[in-house]
Amino acid sequence: MPAGSEPVPLPHTWRPFGVRMAGAVLGGGLLVVCALAWIGFDEETQARFTLFQRGTLFAFGLLAFALWFALVRSRVVAEDDRLVVVNGYRRREYEWAEVVAVHLPPGAPWVTLDLADGTTVAAMGIQGSDGPRATAQVRRLRALIAHHSADPGLG
Repeated sequence: MPAGSEPVPLPHTWRPFGVRMAGAVLGGGLLVVCALAWIGFDEETQARFTLFQRGTLFAFGLLAFALWFALVRSRVVAEDDRLVVVNGYRRREYEWAEVVAVHLPPGAPWVTLDLADGTTVAAMGIQGSDGPRATAQVRRLRALIAHHSADPGLG
């Protein structure tokens, strides 16, 4: 491992913190506001809502939940033999030899992985908005990549 990085026990999972907390707090707050608004309506106003209108509101609520859940699901998992990247509802698995570099430039929303075939892939499990926490996570992931590329018999 490079100097200054502590070893990471495998398997290890990185998840975004700020996005998950903001989504939970704002989503919960929106749910409370909508529930209180509905309770605040008198019976006559509540009766004016058609079944279609209620269904539309419910569908928007489900859509908002699905988007939030996609962010919550996002993660990067380092295992003994591979790196697993889950972005929303899509899961990709890479052998350690396939992952060449990890980038998180200033202002970037999330980590980008450079692959051996010349392509790049986003890894939304490490979010730039997490600040120093994200920087430390990138450092640990880089150390793991360096460790596994130095000794290919590990994976």
